[in-house]
Formats: sequence, C-alpha cells, structure tokens
Amino acid sequence: MNKKIEKKIVGYKVVDEEQKAVEVKQDAESNIIQMHEKVSRPEALAGSTYKIKTPLSDHAMYLTINDIVLNEGTDHELRRPFEIFLNSKNMDQYQWISALTRVISAVFRKGGDCTFLVEELKAIFDPQGGYFKSGGRFMPSLVAEIGWAIEDHLQKIGMMVKVEIPDHQQKIMDEKRADFEQSAAPQQEASDFPPTAEVCKKCSVKAVILMDGCMTCLNCGDSKCG
Repeated sequence: MNKKIEKKIVGYKVVDEEQKAVEVKQDAESNIIQMHEKVSRPEALAGSTYKIKTPLSDHAMYLTINDIVLNEGTDHELRRPFEIFLNSKNMDQYQWISALTRVISAVFRKGGDCTFLVEELKAIFDPQGGYFKSGGRFMPSLVAEIGWAIEDHLQKIGMMVKVEIPDHQQKIMDEKRADFEQSAAPQQEASDFPPTAEVCKKCSVKAVILMDGCMTCLNCGDSKCG
C-alpha cells in the first residue's frame, strides 16, 4: 500500500519492539468494555437465587441477582451484577419490593462501585424489631437481610473481599470459646448411686430409689415405709 507524503519530511524515528508492544497494549486497553448504562442486555444472563425466610412471614422470599460478563474470553474479563429480582407469594409488600429492586438494578447498570449498597441496606432497622437467623446472626430488618444476600453475591463474583480474622485473633477466640463451653458444660459428678435416683430430703444426697414398692435412700437409709 502506497501513501503519498504531502508535507516535507523534517525528521523520523524507528519504533522498536518494546515501544510497539506498549502501543498495542494501550490500544487493547482502550477497547476494554466497562459497565455503563448503555450496555445492552444479552439474551441470557447467569445468576444466583438466594432464599430469604423470616419469622415475620409465612412465605419465603427468593432474591435473584443476574450478572453480565464483560470482555469475555480476554484477560480483562469481568463479571458484574446487572439486575435483581425479589419474588414471594406474599403480595402485601409488593409495592416497596418492586421499587427497591428497580432502584438497585439501575445502580448496577450505571457501573462504577456499587458495593456501597451493602452497608446502606444493612443499616436499615425495623421499628417493630428485628429477628435472629439460624446460627445466631441478628437481622435488624428484612431490608438488612437483602443487603447481606447482596454482599454474599458480590463476594462470590469478586467485587468484594470477605474480611478474614487474623490467625492470632482467631486463636484467642477459639481458646475463649473452648473455656466457655467447658465451664458451661454440665458437671458430671462421680456417684455410687443410680443416675435415676432422686434427692433425699433428709441427707440431701441424690440416692433415693424405689425399692420394694417404697422410696428408700441408699445413703442414709431413710424410707417412707419406716
């Protein structure tokens, strides 16, 4: 391919391999697709569904978060949340649930850092009181539990990093837990009397059993039958 030079040549330089590689890398990075509002929705999206069951309702809720894969097949492949849905048989809260999921989906599609949603949702408190989940975790509200589910999902796709407890702190916690469980465990007292024996009202020893149709203490010999 010939190219006609219209202007006078005043200088020139030779592009070495290293500089050429840098230019190729810059061109590749300029073609990286970032999440923004104009990204069109593909025909199919991968996602995860989380079950939310609270003591406040007889029906469970199912939170579905669908993700879009950007720059698929390249070194810059990213998985980002694209939309969120919340379904339940209980239609009493349909109005605010529909509004909440639409707003969160809009934040997802806008791009940028959407992890701030987690702390905002987890900070919502129900004026009627929260509830405890299995495992002892306290949920101040249903909205807060939605925030926990979103946090779990963002950690799974790599947008958030799970906070790990340092080894030395975990060791101290394990020791304190073992000491507490040991102190809270029922003390097994050594006894020569049957484990089903009752406490004697006379000598206060757990040694009263039914013998020959009469409650008799094996320690002091006290018996209702005389």
